[in-house]
Amino acid sequence: MLKKIAIFASGTGTNFVALQQAIQTRPIAAEIALLVCDNAEAPVIKKAQADQIPVLVINFHDYANKAAAEAIILSALQRHEIAAILLAGYMRIIGPTLLTAYPHKIINIHPALLPKFPGRHGIEDAFAAGVSETGVTIHFIDAGIDTGQIIGQRQVPVKQADTVASLAARIHETEHQFYPDVLQSLINEGAI
Repeated sequence: MLKKIAIFASGTGTNFVALQQAIQTRPIAAEIALLVCDNAEAPVIKKAQADQIPVLVINFHDYANKAAAEAIILSALQRHEIAAILLAGYMRIIGPTLLTAYPHKIINIHPALLPKFPGRHGIEDAFAAGVSETGVTIHFIDAGIDTGQIIGQRQVPVKQADTVASLAARIHETEHQFYPDVLQSLINEGAI
C-alpha cells in the first residue's frame, strides 16, 4: 500500500521534483498526495500542478496566528489521508498544531551537517567558517530550529576552488539523491 505524503515547500521545488521523479522510477511505496506552499508565487506550485498533485497555498498573514493557519493545513492533510510530511525548502517553523498531529512524521532536509550551521543559511555559514567538509542532514522536526533527531547525514567536501554557488550546487545534488533514499528506508522500516 502506498504511503501518502505531503511536501511542504516555499520556493523553486528542486527537492520536490527529485522526490517525485524517484517515486515514479524507484520502488518507493509512496505517493505525493499534496503540496503545501506558503508562497503563492513559488515555482514549485506549477511543478506540482503539472503532475496533477493537489496544492494548498496558505498565506499565514490571512490568519490570526500560526495555530489558525496550521489548523487549515491539518484539515487538508487529514482530508488527503497524509501519513507523513517532508519539508523541502519550507521556510517556516512548524508549530505545535502540526507537531502534535504528526509526531515523528515530519521530516526536514538541511544543507549542512547538523548540529553545525543550523538555520536558513547553512551553506553560506559553512563556507564562511572555512570548514573542509559540510554536507546534508535529514532529521525529524521538533519544536526547535534544526534540533530534531537526526535520521542520516551525507558529507560534501569543500574544495579550495569552491564558491558559495559551486558548493551549493554539489550540496543540492547530494540532497536530490539522499532524500529519496531516506524516504525509501523510512517506508521500508515502517517508520512512516
